[in-house]
Amino acid sequence: MAGKKSIGIFDSGFGGLSVMKGILKELPQYDYVYLGDTARVPYGTRSKNTIYRFTRQAVDFLSQKNCGLIILACNTVSSEALWKIQHEYVPQKHGGEKVLGVLIPAIEEALKKTKNGKIGIMATNATVKSKAFFKKTKKIDSRMKIFQVACPALVPLIEAGRYNSPEMDEALRKYLKLLSGKEIDTLILGCTHYGIIEGKIRKIIGQRLSVISQSKIIAGKLKNYLDRHPEIEKSLRKNKRRVFYSTDPTDNFGNLGSKFLGEKIKVQKALL
Repeated sequence: MAGKKSIGIFDSGFGGLSVMKGILKELPQYDYVYLGDTARVPYGTRSKNTIYRFTRQAVDFLSQKNCGLIILACNTVSSEALWKIQHEYVPQKHGGEKVLGVLIPAIEEALKKTKNGKIGIMATNATVKSKAFFKKTKKIDSRMKIFQVACPALVPLIEAGRYNSPEMDEALRKYLKLLSGKEIDTLILGCTHYGIIEGKIRKIIGQRLSVISQSKIIAGKLKNYLDRHPEIEKSLRKNKRRVFYSTDPTDNFGNLGSKFLGEKIKVQKALL
């Protein structure tokens, strides 16, 4: 139908596919456009200005692809660029699109799960440095104690398809050890890539902790958002069409992406 829009999903690489998988399971009826900036991943070591510039380019691209609702399925982007994109860039440059992040849904879920008010967060260097999880959690509930761990080795290993390698196991043990003794009862996987290795993380930490994976909670939050905003829901196209773009569309992206989603995907080249 003319005038109808797609839902855009943006990530620095293919980690956002873990979020998309959950969304497709919950909301399969909509049209989706996925964009992975694989040529410039990881974002976690980038400066705030660079992350904002890359995010502007992604929003422009998805807008040109007729996306009326854009999900920034990247915690680094949500930490460093979301507010400015929502409140300055989109109103000035575009105006019609709605842009959502992934931090607040994870924080809200962690606050529901924690019993002792001690929450651990695994994230990229940029996300940890921004203190976005810390600040936003404290704003909601100042009693919470937040313990952050930067995990710079994880995204490159996942993007390289080495998520089952000895190097991954070693890196995870090293990072999780930094949280031992903190008495956390809830752990936020503060990077959408980490949803891909959630099983490995759970195996190391055991059953005693609640693990918050955005790959599992964003779909429900999106459904609630659309229920609360029927005018946006009615503007979305429902042909179950799925299009995938990458700034570096290698066979690796298509092969791993197909494995993560459980369906064969064809990746097109994106010029940002």
